[in-house]
Amino acid sequence: MRITLLLIAFAFAAGAAQAQIKCWTGADGKRACGDTPPPGAKVTTIRTETSPTPPPAPASKDAKGAPKGPLTPAQEEQDYRKRQAEAQKASAKAEQEQKDAQTKIENCNRARAALRTLEGGERVVTTDAKGERYYLNDAEIAKQTAAAKEQVSQWCN
Repeated sequence: MRITLLLIAFAFAAGAAQAQIKCWTGADGKRACGDTPPPGAKVTTIRTETSPTPPPAPASKDAKGAPKGPLTPAQEEQDYRKRQAEAQKASAKAEQEQKDAQTKIENCNRARAALRTLEGGERVVTTDAKGERYYLNDAEIAKQTAAAKEQVSQWCN
């Protein structure tokens, strides 16, 4: 029992007796630090805590909603995931735009080829629903030429 009380007393004494770091400027103009400064020196205490540092306060937000100060690991992870999701969306959007541009170029080329064929002055052959070939007459060629010009203006501008 006495030993336990003695150990508890030493534990409290050790906590209270932790050395404080004090700094002062010596007679030679150099800064010195230690436990006991010389008499008459202007002392600055560096560390006075005897307990561990308290956890940091939650980051406050400024007027724009952005957190002030360092981010917590959870906030860093959340920001990282948000940036990755935005990058993935941007990549998917760019890929889709590239596919759309390629499709537009292909459709333009097809429309121009059809228009060249119809305006070439040669006889134009097509197949009907039964799979039989037949020649277009002048009215049908004019109708398809107008449709081909519309396709060219739609895809090639």
